Amino acid sequence: MVVPKVRGGTGDGAMGDQYGGDHQDFRGGEFNGPFYAKAEYHEHGPAPTALDSLPPRVAGFTGRESELGQLLGALDPDGRETPEAVLVAAVSGLGGIGKTALAVEAAHAACERGWFPGGVLFVNLHGYDDDLITAEQALEALLRALGIDPEYIPPGADARAALYRSALAKRGRERGAVLVLSDNASSAEQVRPLLPGGKWHRLIATSRNRLPQLGARLLSLGELPGKEAFDLLDRALRIADPADRRVADAREAVSELASCCGHLPLALQIAAARLVLDRDKPVAELVAELTELSDRLAHLDDGERSVRAAFDLSYRRLPPEQARLLRLLALAPGPEATTDVVAVLTGADNAPTRVLNALSRAHLVEQGSGRGRWRLHDLVRVYGAGVVAQDAGLREEGAAARDRVLGYYLRRADAADDRLRWLPGMPVPELFEDRGQALAWLDGERQGLVAAVQWAPGERNAEAVSRLASRLSTYLRWRRYLDDWISVGRAARDAAHQRGDGLAEAIASHNLGIALREAGRAEEAVDAHAQARDLFRATGDVRREAAAWNSMGSALREAGRVEEALDAYIRARDLTQAAGDSQGEAGAWTNLGAALQDAGRADEAVDAHTRALVLHQAAGNRHAEGGVWNNLGNALRLAGRVAEAIEAYGKDLEICEEFEDWYGAAVTLGNLGATHEEADQPAEARINYLKAADAYIRSGDAAKADQARGWADRLP
Repeated sequence: MVVPKVRGGTGDGAMGDQYGGDHQDFRGGEFNGPFYAKAEYHEHGPAPTALDSLPPRVAGFTGRESELGQLLGALDPDGRETPEAVLVAAVSGLGGIGKTALAVEAAHAACERGWFPGGVLFVNLHGYDDDLITAEQALEALLRALGIDPEYIPPGADARAALYRSALAKRGRERGAVLVLSDNASSAEQVRPLLPGGKWHRLIATSRNRLPQLGARLLSLGELPGKEAFDLLDRALRIADPADRRVADAREAVSELASCCGHLPLALQIAAARLVLDRDKPVAELVAELTELSDRLAHLDDGERSVRAAFDLSYRRLPPEQARLLRLLALAPGPEATTDVVAVLTGADNAPTRVLNALSRAHLVEQGSGRGRWRLHDLVRVYGAGVVAQDAGLREEGAAARDRVLGYYLRRADAADDRLRWLPGMPVPELFEDRGQALAWLDGERQGLVAAVQWAPGERNAEAVSRLASRLSTYLRWRRYLDDWISVGRAARDAAHQRGDGLAEAIASHNLGIALREAGRAEEAVDAHAQARDLFRATGDVRREAAAWNSMGSALREAGRVEEALDAYIRARDLTQAAGDSQGEAGAWTNLGAALQDAGRADEAVDAHTRALVLHQAAGNRHAEGGVWNNLGNALRLAGRVAEAIEAYGKDLEICEEFEDWYGAAVTLGNLGATHEEADQPAEARINYLKAADAYIRSGDAAKADQARGWADRLP
């Protein structure tokens, strides 16, 4: 077919007018041969909208009541919380913390209250994926959802943003306020063009980063509290099977499971899925799997969701200096690191504050228990350590960082211990001006110090570990951190044994024995001291052998083996006298006096304590002198010399207050209360028992405080 060429036009259009304008008028045209004309009729309807695109609520959503209330307060159209309407709420937190679930829950609740009759727009910005959604792409999706035909969507973010705000304004006038939920943003730049404008609409943005640049109501999510973690697990299992009572019937195991999951909602949901898939698996069995395996994150994966994958998304976007600091912090000892330790880890003179703040904004590092202290979420720490373990170069970098931390800790712990042990006439220790400074530093670094001791028995820094452990014994005993003291003692003993250092092993066994005895494990303490005694004897160290005899006597006495204790103390006294060790001799006399009291030989006990008192006073050992005054008071009380006993207790209390030895003060106040009670002075006895309870609380021993209050309560 030949289509003829048409010359001319539609003339005056009369035919079109005649037939209603729906026909082509060919009048006035010249045609050479036959021709065909094809007409198509298009009816253009409005473009579809997606103004109900909110994802469904997360099944089993629980908890977050406070955070949900804050978010709804920001969305409230009445704006009662602030004089001006809140245009944006930014929910931030660690990957897997439940930001999207909370935002979706809040959006549904707001819609149910009728706050957004204009509809809800949802866009996932994929801010941490390799191909994140740009603002221009997000605006196109939102404009399409608003019913804008694609052919009318202009190129460029600015033009699209202007059309987006105009469309929202029109929607607001016609239908009412619209809620926009932009999920998983990586930056304020990605969200800013999506701000709706106007006074009706609201926008929620979720991000792993804080977004202070938006002028938004900021809401940071943390770990789920224990009860909410329990409810999440229980609800997840009951959704799958209403008769499943594994969570309800294993509360203690569930608490351990929540701890293994770091109270991270994503990890808890994965753990619940694993329990749902294996209906016969007890909660305790899953806890054992997560606890025993070195790679806990391998089990926090249900095939579709993975904690490691969630963290990978954040880690891959970090600049090199931030990634390095995150890895090193994962190797830091203890749950927190001070800025000084952070600087040592990195090998810098000062902590990289700018980098720390950047990681904090990304919720990969958190502020610790005080200013200048930093912590990682437990699972982030596991993740970072796993990254290091997979690369030989990173492992060497991490080992060097740990060497630096051990060296730093050892230098300062040496100085702090020297200050705690210092007596007049001894060289003045460096670094710490007084006892208070030394205690403050040890208090601040205690958890890190204890963790560092348990780092590497048998490895290249085992010697430093042993030395550090021995330098912590005085402090841990002073502050009554008995569990820490036992852990440190065992780690030091094992490290020394593995490298064949008999003297270091003996010192560690001796300190471990004292810790065990103080914790009420007397028979274990006897064994530890016997091992220390034999090792000291093998090395020819008479003074330390005497100290082991002395400590073993105390353990024997605690175990009720008084006659054996007397023999051990006498051996200790004789060895210290032969070695010219006056302070060791004073300790032996003190303990011998206590054993004599147990044997009912009061006058001999008074004599022994008096000898110890003279030796400590001659050496200027004021704190040890205080302990002897307490023991002398006990002996005098046994001998019926009550007034002298009360005077002796009073002298000890003065010294305890001087040294802030609240545990020692509590013991003496208890003895003073008992003395008044025996003298039929109940009012004075009650006062001293209650003071003892307060002192026990200050020392951190709540159980002993309850016991002292019980003594007071039974008095008339």
